[in-house]
Amino acid sequence: MKQFRQLILSLVLLFPVMMSAQDVISGKVTDRLTGSELPGVTVLVKGSSTGTATDFDGNFELSVDDPNAVIVFSYVGYNNVEMTASQNMNVLMEESAESLEEVILIGYGQTTKKDATGAVERVSSEEFNPGAIASPEQLITGKSAGVNVVPPSGRPGEGGTIKIRGGVSSLSASNSPLIVIDGVPVDQDGPALNTINPNDIESFNILKDASATAIYGSRASNGVILITTKSGKMHQDFNISLDSKFSWGRAENKVDLLNKEEFINAINGLNVPEAAALLTDDETDWQDQIYQTAFGTDNNLSFSEGFENSSYRISMGYFLQEGILKTSEYNRKTAALNFRQNLFDNSLKMDFNIRGSFAQDEFANEGAIGSSVSMDPTKPVFSGNDNYGGYWEWLNANGSPNNLSPRNPLGLLNQFESHAGTDRFIGNAKFDYSFWFLEGLSIVANFGFDYSEVDGNNQTLASSASGFYNGGTRGVYDSMRRNTLADVYLNYVQTFNDVHRFDIMLGQSFQDFYRENSSFNRDGDGTVRESQYASTNALLGYIARLNYGYDNRYLLTFTYRRDGSSRFAPENRWGNFYSGALAWNITEEAFLQDSETISTLKLRLGYGETGQQEIGSDFGYLPVYLQGQDNVRYPFGDTYINTLRPAGYDAGIKWEETATYNIGLDYGFFMDRVTGSIEYFKSESTDILNTVAPPAGSNLSNSLYTNIGDLDKQGVEFTLNGDVVQSENFTWNLMFNATWLENEIKKLNAVDDPTSPGLATGGISGGVGNTIQTHKVGYPQSSFLVYQQVYDNDGNPIEGVYVDTNEDGAITDADKRIFNSPNPDWLLGLSSYMNYRNFDLNFTMRASLGNYAYNNVASANGNQDNLYDLGTIRNAHSSILDTNFRNPQYWSDYYVQDASFLRMDNITLGYNFSNLKNGDVRLRIYSTVQNVFTITDYDGLDPEINGGIDNNFYPRPQTLLFGFNVNF
Repeated sequence: MKQFRQLILSLVLLFPVMMSAQDVISGKVTDRLTGSELPGVTVLVKGSSTGTATDFDGNFELSVDDPNAVIVFSYVGYNNVEMTASQNMNVLMEESAESLEEVILIGYGQTTKKDATGAVERVSSEEFNPGAIASPEQLITGKSAGVNVVPPSGRPGEGGTIKIRGGVSSLSASNSPLIVIDGVPVDQDGPALNTINPNDIESFNILKDASATAIYGSRASNGVILITTKSGKMHQDFNISLDSKFSWGRAENKVDLLNKEEFINAINGLNVPEAAALLTDDETDWQDQIYQTAFGTDNNLSFSEGFENSSYRISMGYFLQEGILKTSEYNRKTAALNFRQNLFDNSLKMDFNIRGSFAQDEFANEGAIGSSVSMDPTKPVFSGNDNYGGYWEWLNANGSPNNLSPRNPLGLLNQFESHAGTDRFIGNAKFDYSFWFLEGLSIVANFGFDYSEVDGNNQTLASSASGFYNGGTRGVYDSMRRNTLADVYLNYVQTFNDVHRFDIMLGQSFQDFYRENSSFNRDGDGTVRESQYASTNALLGYIARLNYGYDNRYLLTFTYRRDGSSRFAPENRWGNFYSGALAWNITEEAFLQDSETISTLKLRLGYGETGQQEIGSDFGYLPVYLQGQDNVRYPFGDTYINTLRPAGYDAGIKWEETATYNIGLDYGFFMDRVTGSIEYFKSESTDILNTVAPPAGSNLSNSLYTNIGDLDKQGVEFTLNGDVVQSENFTWNLMFNATWLENEIKKLNAVDDPTSPGLATGGISGGVGNTIQTHKVGYPQSSFLVYQQVYDNDGNPIEGVYVDTNEDGAITDADKRIFNSPNPDWLLGLSSYMNYRNFDLNFTMRASLGNYAYNNVASANGNQDNLYDLGTIRNAHSSILDTNFRNPQYWSDYYVQDASFLRMDNITLGYNFSNLKNGDVRLRIYSTVQNVFTITDYDGLDPEINGGIDNNFYPRPQTLLFGFNVNF
């Protein structure tokens, strides 16, 4: 620092002398396409060693002897620019052809966007969604065609659901993509991504079609997402980055219930004096009682530095998010270290990553949500005495709680405790060694692990109404998951005669998974319930890939993986998964090389076969005996022993298989100022796992899990990215994507009955074991199975009157019909990025069209029968004012509603301060609103419900956030 000050003082003293003999020129260097400032650009007087570099805002000053000197601007990845010196120079630089070849990750390697033959898309940190984000997948919501990220509910810290191209390759197994973090595939049934700090993520590389995903074989039917975390860069000065956010969230919507006046009128309208006598003069909005304004903060600090042959990055983070439902909270502490070292003249490259997270969950009793919907609005919150914690409750004549009535919602929250701590560690060590005896040949070894532990406890107070009959409950539980990885593969990359390019990979991958959990619960009356479980499975794969390119015009990719899974019997353990793809870079042909309009045009064709081995059981091929019912015992003298009975199993169970076809066209116009792609895909899944009835007389349990079904899906994806405005002071970039999706079940049983209602699914509240959806041949997955409602002349539904669809003169289950599904027909995404001088304004919007939801809150609570029951009165859903239903009509299509929506997920306004500390400090302040608005015709709380059944959903908050980011 002392030398630095001396240097500054010397320059200050010499400045008048230099000015007497030299002219000072200045200017700014920006990217021609994006308009962003370019820091670190080398500025030299041609033919001399006189020069400087641009600061963080792209500005420079340079003293020159000759006012007509030629100035050369050079920057890595950009074409050099030469200009005659002037007082105020506005320099626009273009990326070189090489830099336009954006590097994207593929399984066990990388390629360039220009050379990719599969449907692969990269979403970088510059495009991530801003805001109070707990789980990484929320960073890419709406950013990629065919990738539907259903945001989590309002539960703090909860992760969202990811579906690639509809994610309906299976009926019973997982429909989630395989997630790979720094080369380590995580357990698809393991811990949520919310233990990963989103601030540590550099990019998502999304592999969509089978030609790209088949390298992961038995786990790739639902796509693959490769997550790359941030690291230090070689030759980088020491850098400190601090990012802090502070947020406040509130419940934007509430369930539409009867207000006090409407409720009193409804009770009096029953003409039941016993019900009317239960009304009081109090007034309570129970939803207001359970929700709160929730505070959150997210703070991240990182240090990074790069040297000639090494670099490092250290980061620490603290995330806190209160839930809008009182007593719920999530906080997470994270730390991460990345270290890179090159040895032996860069022949050996080593990369070490380790990251840890320590999360604490405070779970609320979410039964309070349903209770707040049905609790009598004319009752007070507190009773005025100390019974049951002082909360007003419905009581029997003897003063005990009425077990068939709703509980006090606030009492449910405050008289229940549930805590869980989750510790997770993910790391890997990667070694890449280039052999000296053959140029282009290298060996890569990647060793990784993913380890997590969960310890939790819960308690219902004995003094509460919920704990009255069992003396309260106390429980503890714990679990451990361990995932270890060892990948070793050879790479050979070489170009012959300047036209034949080969990229060959051969390798082996082994991954082992172990999981165990236990629980112990004791009621105050002495009842004990405990369980223990442990299981393991392993995967061994042999992998090969060939990428061949001829003259940058014609590209070929072939992949092969032979996978073995311990989840299947030896005779079914191994599977072969292939893929092939062709691509034609049309713009490399002579007739387009000089085009000033078409800058990119590439046609892609692909086919591949992938698998699905997340079957829900590690030993589903083995016979298992279960303990019989308590009343089925065999006497041994005076002792009765529980009998054992065989459970259903299939010794021939195997993975589901999916064959996918893909054709795509990538395009770019006007120096790629406008880019995008359009592609069609179709997949055919066979041997889908399904639950069927066992053979008659087999003495097996009531169901058998086996490979029996077929499912097809198809779709079209379209993306369009454009630099709408590019000027010195204002830039505007738009990104739009659209996806059309369709799926159809082709087979469910060995012999399909066209009159069968299908496989029941989609449980609902109301009654016992009721369902509202079905898997049926010829229809989409999870379609709604309901009666067709008949309406009067005024358009109001007539209670209990439905269309006799089979015209047999009676209304039976056979008259239920397939009526839409929760799966959207169209997904749309729009992102906008605008910069004006130092201001920036960004937003993301999404739309989902053609998806339907079943309003279970209305069907269970919107009827007169619900208003009065067994000495208690309950509130009702406002739909009762339109239907006047006396009894529940669970299977009326009146409750299956169009849930299409347009949602603005976020909007951010920011300001960048320039020239702080002579450019050594960069500061940005910003404000974000999340869940800005939703436009929909759906009558429920939120149209975006995973699975399509709306039943006491934890509402998503609308959040206001302020933050700043500073770099030193």
